[in-house]
Amino acid sequence: MKKLSWAIAAAVTLGAAGWMLEASAVRIDPKDLHTFADAQTLVPGTFHKITVDELPKPYDTKSTPNFSRPIPRPEGVMPKTLPGFKVELYVTTGFTEPRQIRTAPNGDFFVADSSKGEIRIVRGYKDGKAEEISTFATGLTRPFGVNFYPAGNNPQWVYVGNTNSVVRFPYKSGDLKATGPAETIVPELPANGNHWTRDIVFSKDGKSMLVAVGSSDNIDQNGKNEHRANILEYTPEGKFLDIYASGIRNPVGLGVNPVTGEVWCSVNERDELGDNLVPDYITHVQKGGFYGWPWYYTGGHQDPRKKDEHPDLRERAIVPDVLMQPHNASLGLTFYEGKMFPAEYQGDLFAAEHGSWNRAVRAGYEVVRVPLEKGHASGVYEDFLTGFVTPEGQVWGRPVGVAVGKDGALYVTDDAGKVIWRVSYGK
Repeated sequence: MKKLSWAIAAAVTLGAAGWMLEASAVRIDPKDLHTFADAQTLVPGTFHKITVDELPKPYDTKSTPNFSRPIPRPEGVMPKTLPGFKVELYVTTGFTEPRQIRTAPNGDFFVADSSKGEIRIVRGYKDGKAEEISTFATGLTRPFGVNFYPAGNNPQWVYVGNTNSVVRFPYKSGDLKATGPAETIVPELPANGNHWTRDIVFSKDGKSMLVAVGSSDNIDQNGKNEHRANILEYTPEGKFLDIYASGIRNPVGLGVNPVTGEVWCSVNERDELGDNLVPDYITHVQKGGFYGWPWYYTGGHQDPRKKDEHPDLRERAIVPDVLMQPHNASLGLTFYEGKMFPAEYQGDLFAAEHGSWNRAVRAGYEVVRVPLEKGHASGVYEDFLTGFVTPEGQVWGRPVGVAVGKDGALYVTDDAGKVIWRVSYGK
Protein backbone atom coordinates (compact mmCIF):
# COMPACT_ATOMS: atom_id res chain seq x y z
CA MET A 1 0.00 0.00 0.00
CA LYS A 2 2.89 2.38 0.63
CA LYS A 3 3.97 1.69 -2.94
CA LEU A 4 0.47 2.69 -3.99
CA SER A 5 0.93 6.04 -2.24
CA TRP A 6 4.11 6.61 -4.20
CA ALA A 7 2.33 5.45 -7.33
CA ILE A 8 -0.29 8.09 -6.68
CA ALA A 9 2.38 10.76 -6.46
CA ALA A 10 4.16 9.55 -9.58
CA ALA A 11 0.95 9.05 -11.51
CA VAL A 12 -0.33 12.51 -10.83
CA THR A 13 3.00 14.12 -11.64
CA LEU A 14 2.80 12.47 -15.03
CA GLY A 15 -0.84 13.48 -15.16
CA ALA A 16 0.20 17.12 -15.24
CA ALA A 17 1.39 16.38 -18.75
CA GLY A 18 -2.03 15.00 -19.59
CA TRP A 19 -1.41 11.34 -18.80
CA MET A 20 -3.28 8.89 -16.62
CA LEU A 21 -1.95 5.79 -14.91
CA GLU A 22 -3.53 2.74 -13.37
CA ALA A 23 -2.04 1.42 -10.13
CA SER A 24 -3.42 -1.60 -8.30
CA ALA A 25 -6.69 -1.23 -10.21
CA VAL A 26 -7.08 2.37 -8.96
CA ARG A 27 -7.31 4.93 -11.73
CA ILE A 28 -5.40 8.04 -10.75
CA ASP A 29 -6.51 11.46 -11.87
CA PRO A 30 -3.98 14.30 -12.29
CA LYS A 31 -5.94 16.51 -9.90
CA ASP A 32 -4.97 14.20 -7.05
CA LEU A 33 -1.59 15.90 -6.72
CA HIS A 34 -1.76 19.54 -5.73
CA THR A 35 0.73 22.33 -5.13
CA PHE A 36 -0.52 25.38 -3.24
CA ALA A 37 -3.61 24.99 -1.07
CA ASP A 38 -6.30 26.81 0.89
CA ALA A 39 -6.81 25.58 4.46
CA GLN A 40 -10.55 26.22 4.18
CA THR A 41 -10.93 23.49 1.56
CA LEU A 42 -8.40 20.83 2.64
CA VAL A 43 -9.54 17.23 2.15
CA PRO A 44 -7.80 14.32 3.93
CA GLY A 45 -6.10 12.05 1.45
CA THR A 46 -5.05 14.86 -0.89
CA PHE A 47 -1.40 14.63 -1.95
CA HIS A 48 0.79 17.68 -2.56
CA LYS A 49 4.18 18.26 -4.09
CA ILE A 50 5.69 21.72 -4.48
CA THR A 51 8.85 21.86 -6.57
CA VAL A 52 11.47 24.55 -6.97
CA ASP A 53 10.44 25.34 -10.54
CA GLU A 54 6.88 26.10 -9.37
CA LEU A 55 7.91 28.91 -7.04
CA PRO A 56 6.70 32.38 -8.02
CA LYS A 57 8.95 35.39 -8.11
CA PRO A 58 9.25 37.57 -5.02
CA TYR A 59 6.43 40.11 -4.75
CA ASP A 60 4.30 38.43 -7.44
CA THR A 61 1.55 39.00 -4.90
CA LYS A 62 1.50 41.53 -2.12
CA SER A 63 2.31 40.61 1.45
CA THR A 64 -1.03 40.15 3.20
CA PRO A 65 -1.48 40.24 6.97
CA ASN A 66 -4.29 37.75 7.64
CA PHE A 67 -4.08 36.83 11.31
CA SER A 68 -6.39 34.17 12.69
CA ARG A 69 -8.34 34.92 15.84
CA PRO A 70 -9.48 31.50 17.00
CA ILE A 71 -13.12 31.01 17.87
CA PRO A 72 -14.59 28.27 20.08
CA ARG A 73 -15.04 24.97 18.29
CA PRO A 74 -18.45 25.07 16.60
CA GLU A 75 -20.95 22.68 18.11
CA GLY A 76 -20.79 19.22 16.58
CA VAL A 77 -17.69 19.99 14.50
CA MET A 78 -14.69 17.63 14.68
CA PRO A 79 -11.44 17.37 12.74
CA LYS A 80 -11.63 15.33 9.55
CA THR A 81 -9.41 12.40 8.65
CA LEU A 82 -9.26 9.40 6.32
CA PRO A 83 -11.78 6.54 6.19
CA GLY A 84 -11.05 3.90 8.82
CA PHE A 85 -9.58 6.43 11.24
CA LYS A 86 -11.36 7.86 14.28
CA VAL A 87 -10.82 11.23 15.98
CA GLU A 88 -11.55 11.73 19.69
CA LEU A 89 -11.07 14.52 22.21
CA TYR A 90 -8.52 12.93 24.52
CA VAL A 91 -7.89 15.86 26.91
CA THR A 92 -10.34 18.75 27.19
CA THR A 93 -9.36 20.58 30.39
CA GLY A 94 -6.37 21.58 32.46
CA PHE A 95 -4.10 23.19 29.86
CA THR A 96 -3.39 26.84 29.18
CA GLU A 97 -1.17 26.40 26.12
CA PRO A 98 -0.39 22.76 25.21
CA ARG A 99 2.55 22.78 22.81
CA GLN A 100 5.21 20.07 22.34
CA ILE A 101 4.23 16.53 23.30
CA ARG A 102 6.57 13.56 23.72
CA THR A 103 5.91 9.96 24.70
CA ALA A 104 7.91 8.58 27.63
CA PRO A 105 9.13 4.98 27.36
CA ASN A 106 6.39 3.83 29.77
CA GLY A 107 3.68 5.46 27.60
CA ASP A 108 3.05 8.65 29.61
CA PHE A 109 2.78 11.84 27.57
CA PHE A 110 4.93 14.78 28.64
CA VAL A 111 3.36 18.02 27.43
CA ALA A 112 4.85 21.51 27.58
CA ASP A 113 2.23 23.96 28.89
CA SER A 114 4.35 26.82 27.64
CA SER A 115 2.71 30.04 28.79
CA LYS A 116 2.10 28.51 32.23
CA GLY A 117 5.76 27.47 32.55
CA GLU A 118 4.94 23.85 33.31
CA ILE A 119 5.49 20.31 32.10
CA ARG A 120 2.36 18.19 32.51
CA ILE A 121 2.02 14.41 32.34
CA VAL A 122 -1.00 12.79 30.74
CA ARG A 123 -1.50 9.10 31.46
CA GLY A 124 -3.76 6.34 30.24
CA TYR A 125 -6.80 5.97 28.02
CA LYS A 126 -10.27 4.92 29.10
CA ASP A 127 -13.59 5.52 27.38
CA GLY A 128 -11.96 7.94 24.98
CA LYS A 129 -10.35 10.12 27.64
CA ALA A 130 -7.10 10.41 29.60
CA GLU A 131 -7.21 8.67 32.99
CA GLU A 132 -4.84 10.99 34.86
CA ILE A 133 -3.16 14.39 34.45
CA SER A 134 -0.42 15.59 36.78
CA THR A 135 2.15 18.38 36.95
CA PHE A 136 5.72 17.18 36.61
CA ALA A 137 7.55 20.51 36.90
CA THR A 138 6.73 24.20 37.37
CA GLY A 139 8.55 27.53 37.32
CA LEU A 140 9.97 27.11 33.82
CA THR A 141 10.51 29.84 31.23
CA ARG A 142 8.32 29.26 28.17
CA PRO A 143 9.23 25.57 27.96
CA PHE A 144 8.78 23.77 24.67
CA GLY A 145 11.17 20.91 23.98
CA VAL A 146 10.91 17.78 26.14
CA ASN A 147 12.95 14.62 25.85
CA PHE A 148 14.36 11.65 27.74
CA TYR A 149 17.93 10.49 28.27
CA PRO A 150 19.46 8.00 27.90
CA ALA A 151 17.45 6.03 25.35
CA GLY A 152 15.73 2.84 26.38
CA ASN A 153 13.08 1.83 28.87
CA ASN A 154 14.72 3.44 31.91
CA PRO A 155 15.89 7.00 31.21
CA GLN A 156 17.49 8.86 34.11
CA TRP A 157 16.63 12.40 33.04
CA VAL A 158 13.88 14.51 31.53
CA TYR A 159 15.36 17.39 29.53
CA VAL A 160 13.38 20.58 28.96
CA GLY A 161 14.09 23.38 26.51
CA ASN A 162 13.28 26.73 28.10
CA THR A 163 13.41 29.68 25.75
CA ASN A 164 16.69 30.78 27.37
CA SER A 165 18.24 27.54 28.69
CA VAL A 166 18.20 23.76 28.77
CA VAL A 167 17.51 22.12 32.11
CA ARG A 168 17.05 18.53 33.21
CA PHE A 169 15.21 16.79 36.02
CA PRO A 170 16.00 13.41 37.61
CA TYR A 171 13.51 10.82 36.43
CA LYS A 172 12.55 7.21 36.96
CA SER A 173 10.04 5.55 34.69
CA GLY A 174 6.54 6.22 36.02
CA ASP A 175 7.35 9.35 38.02
CA LEU A 176 4.45 11.79 37.97
CA LYS A 177 6.40 14.59 39.65
CA ALA A 178 10.05 15.58 39.43
CA THR A 179 11.91 14.11 42.39
CA GLY A 180 14.62 16.75 42.38
CA PRO A 181 15.23 20.35 41.32
CA ALA A 182 16.08 21.41 37.78
CA GLU A 183 19.76 21.15 36.86
CA THR A 184 20.80 23.76 34.32
CA ILE A 185 22.70 22.08 31.48
CA VAL A 186 22.89 24.96 29.00
CA PRO A 187 22.69 28.23 30.96
CA GLU A 188 22.44 30.70 28.11
CA LEU A 189 20.44 30.23 24.94
CA PRO A 190 19.73 33.35 22.88
CA ALA A 191 16.28 34.55 23.96
CA ASN A 192 13.84 37.31 23.04
CA GLY A 193 12.66 38.20 19.56
CA ASN A 194 9.98 36.51 17.51
CA HIS A 195 10.93 32.85 17.79
CA TRP A 196 11.05 31.43 21.30
CA THR A 197 10.64 27.64 20.96
CA ARG A 198 13.65 25.44 21.81
CA ASP A 199 13.16 21.79 20.88
CA ILE A 200 15.57 19.06 21.99
CA VAL A 201 16.51 15.65 20.59
CA PHE A 202 19.39 13.28 21.15
CA SER A 203 21.39 11.66 18.38
CA LYS A 204 20.77 7.98 17.79
CA ASP A 205 24.14 7.08 19.35
CA GLY A 206 23.34 9.21 22.42
CA LYS A 207 26.52 11.27 22.12
CA SER A 208 24.93 14.55 21.05
CA MET A 209 22.09 16.77 22.17
CA LEU A 210 20.60 18.90 19.40
CA VAL A 211 18.83 22.15 20.29
CA ALA A 212 16.80 24.19 17.80
CA VAL A 213 17.08 27.98 18.06
CA GLY A 214 15.07 30.15 15.67
CA SER A 215 16.03 33.59 14.38
CA SER A 216 15.05 36.69 16.32
CA ASP A 217 13.30 38.28 13.34
CA ASN A 218 12.23 37.80 9.75
CA ILE A 219 15.27 38.70 7.68
CA ASP A 220 18.08 39.63 10.12
CA GLN A 221 17.21 43.29 10.23
CA ASN A 222 18.34 43.72 13.82
CA GLY A 223 21.72 41.95 13.62
CA LYS A 224 20.99 39.98 16.80
CA ASN A 225 21.19 36.45 15.43
CA GLU A 226 24.44 35.02 16.74
CA HIS A 227 23.82 31.32 17.43
CA ARG A 228 20.28 31.75 16.09
CA ALA A 229 18.60 30.29 13.00
CA ASN A 230 20.69 27.24 13.84
CA ILE A 231 20.55 23.77 15.24
CA LEU A 232 23.17 23.70 17.99
CA GLU A 233 25.04 20.59 19.07
CA TYR A 234 26.00 19.86 22.69
CA THR A 235 27.02 16.86 24.71
CA PRO A 236 24.22 15.51 26.94
CA GLU A 237 26.07 17.21 29.82
CA GLY A 238 25.74 20.59 28.11
CA LYS A 239 29.19 21.17 26.58
CA PHE A 240 28.91 23.08 23.32
CA LEU A 241 30.30 21.10 20.41
CA ASP A 242 29.37 22.86 17.18
CA ILE A 243 26.74 24.51 15.03
CA TYR A 244 25.15 21.35 13.63
CA ALA A 245 23.40 23.20 10.78
CA SER A 246 22.80 26.86 9.94
CA GLY A 247 20.66 29.19 7.87
CA ILE A 248 17.43 27.61 9.19
CA ARG A 249 15.13 30.54 9.98
CA ASN A 250 13.02 28.84 12.63
CA PRO A 251 13.56 25.09 13.13
CA VAL A 252 10.69 24.46 15.52
CA GLY A 253 10.25 20.69 15.61
CA LEU A 254 13.12 18.21 15.73
CA GLY A 255 13.16 14.44 15.34
CA VAL A 256 15.58 11.59 14.74
CA ASN A 257 14.66 9.20 11.96
CA PRO A 258 14.61 5.70 13.50
CA VAL A 259 15.59 4.10 10.18
CA THR A 260 18.49 6.29 9.09
CA GLY A 261 19.48 8.00 12.35
CA GLU A 262 19.32 11.36 10.56
CA VAL A 263 18.15 14.50 12.34
CA TRP A 264 15.01 16.02 10.82
CA CYS A 265 13.43 19.41 11.40
CA SER A 266 10.24 21.28 10.64
CA VAL A 267 10.88 24.88 9.62
CA ASN A 268 9.05 28.21 9.48
CA GLU A 269 10.55 30.13 6.57
CA ARG A 270 10.50 33.90 6.05
CA ASP A 271 7.54 36.16 5.39
CA GLU A 272 6.60 39.25 3.36
CA LEU A 273 7.65 38.07 -0.12
CA GLY A 274 4.13 37.17 -1.27
CA ASP A 275 1.41 34.59 -0.75
CA ASN A 276 3.36 31.64 -2.12
CA LEU A 277 6.86 32.52 -0.93
CA VAL A 278 8.69 31.19 0.91
CA PRO A 279 7.59 27.56 1.39
CA ASP A 280 8.00 26.23 4.89
CA TYR A 281 9.68 22.85 4.85
CA ILE A 282 10.37 19.52 6.48
CA THR A 283 13.77 18.02 5.84
CA HIS A 284 16.53 15.79 7.05
CA VAL A 285 19.37 17.99 8.23
CA GLN A 286 22.84 17.60 6.85
CA LYS A 287 25.55 18.04 9.46
CA GLY A 288 27.36 21.24 8.56
CA GLY A 289 24.59 22.08 6.10
CA PHE A 290 23.55 25.63 5.23
CA TYR A 291 19.89 26.23 4.38
CA GLY A 292 20.05 29.80 3.14
CA TRP A 293 18.64 32.18 5.73
CA PRO A 294 18.71 35.15 5.53
CA TRP A 295 20.36 35.56 2.12
CA TYR A 296 18.87 32.66 0.16
CA TYR A 297 15.83 30.41 0.24
CA THR A 298 14.94 26.99 -1.24
CA GLY A 299 18.45 26.53 -2.54
CA GLY A 300 20.13 29.45 -4.27
CA HIS A 301 17.13 31.77 -4.63
CA GLN A 302 18.32 35.15 -3.41
CA ASP A 303 16.12 37.15 -1.11
CA PRO A 304 15.77 40.55 -2.82
CA ARG A 305 16.09 42.26 0.55
CA LYS A 306 19.63 40.85 0.72
CA LYS A 307 20.62 41.49 -2.85
CA ASP A 308 24.34 41.16 -3.64
CA GLU A 309 25.14 39.97 -0.12
CA HIS A 310 27.24 36.81 0.27
CA PRO A 311 27.32 35.49 -3.30
CA ASP A 312 29.83 32.97 -1.95
CA LEU A 313 27.02 31.19 -0.12
CA ARG A 314 24.64 30.69 -3.04
CA GLU A 315 26.03 27.32 -4.10
CA ARG A 316 26.04 26.07 -0.51
CA ALA A 317 22.34 26.65 0.09
CA ILE A 318 20.54 23.29 0.32
CA VAL A 319 17.11 22.58 -1.17
CA PRO A 320 14.98 20.96 1.59
CA ASP A 321 13.38 17.54 1.15
CA VAL A 322 9.69 18.48 1.39
CA LEU A 323 8.40 21.94 0.50
CA MET A 324 5.26 22.75 2.49
CA GLN A 325 2.66 25.47 2.08
CA PRO A 326 4.23 28.93 2.43
CA HIS A 327 3.57 30.55 5.80
CA ASN A 328 1.82 27.47 7.24
CA ALA A 329 4.02 27.42 10.37
CA SER A 330 5.22 23.82 10.42
CA LEU A 331 5.83 22.82 14.05
CA GLY A 332 6.13 19.44 15.81
CA LEU A 333 6.95 16.19 14.01
CA THR A 334 7.17 12.49 14.81
CA PHE A 335 7.90 9.20 13.06
CA TYR A 336 5.29 6.49 13.10
CA GLU A 337 6.57 3.29 14.73
CA GLY A 338 3.26 2.07 16.14
CA LYS A 339 1.32 -1.04 15.16
CA MET A 340 -2.24 0.33 15.07
CA PHE A 341 -2.18 2.11 11.70
CA PRO A 342 -2.07 0.09 8.47
CA ALA A 343 1.34 -1.24 7.47
CA GLU A 344 1.89 1.39 4.77
CA TYR A 345 2.20 4.05 7.49
CA GLN A 346 5.13 2.36 9.20
CA GLY A 347 8.15 4.69 9.31
CA ASP A 348 6.27 7.66 7.86
CA LEU A 349 6.50 11.15 9.31
CA PHE A 350 3.61 13.15 10.75
CA ALA A 351 3.85 16.90 11.33
CA ALA A 352 1.62 19.63 12.76
CA GLU A 353 0.98 22.73 10.66
CA HIS A 354 -0.02 25.50 13.05
CA GLY A 355 -1.37 27.93 10.45
CA SER A 356 -0.53 31.07 8.54
CA TRP A 357 -0.76 34.79 9.20
CA ASN A 358 0.92 36.19 6.06
CA ARG A 359 -1.23 34.79 3.27
CA ALA A 360 -4.44 36.06 1.67
CA VAL A 361 -5.92 32.55 1.89
CA ARG A 362 -5.12 30.48 4.94
CA ALA A 363 -2.46 27.77 4.88
CA GLY A 364 -1.79 25.03 7.40
CA TYR A 365 -4.18 24.33 10.28
CA GLU A 366 -3.77 20.59 9.81
CA VAL A 367 -1.65 17.52 10.46
CA VAL A 368 0.16 16.10 7.46
CA ARG A 369 1.73 12.76 6.65
CA VAL A 370 5.04 12.60 4.76
CA PRO A 371 5.43 9.14 3.19
CA LEU A 372 9.01 7.88 3.59
CA GLU A 373 10.66 5.06 1.69
CA LYS A 374 13.49 3.52 3.73
CA GLY A 375 13.61 6.76 5.68
CA HIS A 376 13.76 9.09 2.69
CA ALA A 377 11.22 11.56 1.28
CA SER A 378 10.26 12.22 -2.34
CA GLY A 379 8.86 15.71 -1.71
CA VAL A 380 5.27 14.46 -1.44
CA TYR A 381 3.04 15.04 1.57
CA GLU A 382 -0.59 14.18 2.33
CA ASP A 383 -3.33 16.06 4.18
CA PHE A 384 -4.15 13.74 7.09
CA LEU A 385 -6.08 15.64 9.79
CA THR A 386 -7.97 18.73 8.61
CA GLY A 387 -11.13 20.71 9.32
CA PHE A 388 -9.77 23.23 11.83
CA VAL A 389 -10.95 26.12 9.62
CA THR A 390 -14.60 26.76 8.81
CA PRO A 391 -15.72 27.28 5.19
CA GLU A 392 -15.96 30.98 6.06
CA GLY A 393 -12.29 31.06 7.09
CA GLN A 394 -12.72 31.14 10.86
CA VAL A 395 -10.12 29.16 12.80
CA TRP A 396 -11.04 27.01 15.80
CA GLY A 397 -8.00 24.73 16.12
CA ARG A 398 -4.22 25.00 15.69
CA PRO A 399 -2.14 21.79 15.84
CA VAL A 400 1.27 22.11 17.52
CA GLY A 401 2.78 18.78 18.59
CA VAL A 402 2.33 15.19 17.45
CA ALA A 403 3.31 11.99 19.25
CA VAL A 404 2.69 8.29 18.78
CA GLY A 405 1.30 6.55 21.86
CA LYS A 406 2.25 3.10 23.11
CA ASP A 407 -1.16 2.03 21.80
CA GLY A 408 -0.20 3.14 18.27
CA ALA A 409 -2.65 6.04 18.11
CA LEU A 410 -1.53 9.53 17.11
CA TYR A 411 -1.90 12.30 19.70
CA VAL A 412 -2.06 15.96 18.67
CA THR A 413 -1.87 19.07 20.85
CA ASP A 414 -4.03 22.04 19.86
CA ASP A 415 -3.16 25.32 21.53
CA ALA A 416 -6.19 27.19 20.18
CA GLY A 417 -8.66 24.74 21.66
CA LYS A 418 -6.34 23.98 24.62
CA VAL A 419 -6.99 20.28 24.01
CA ILE A 420 -5.28 17.07 22.90
CA TRP A 421 -6.76 15.00 20.08
CA ARG A 422 -6.41 11.24 19.60
CA VAL A 423 -6.47 9.67 16.14
CA SER A 424 -6.90 5.88 16.09
CA TYR A 425 -7.50 3.28 13.41
CA GLY A 426 -10.01 0.45 13.31
CA LYS A 427 -12.72 -0.38 15.77
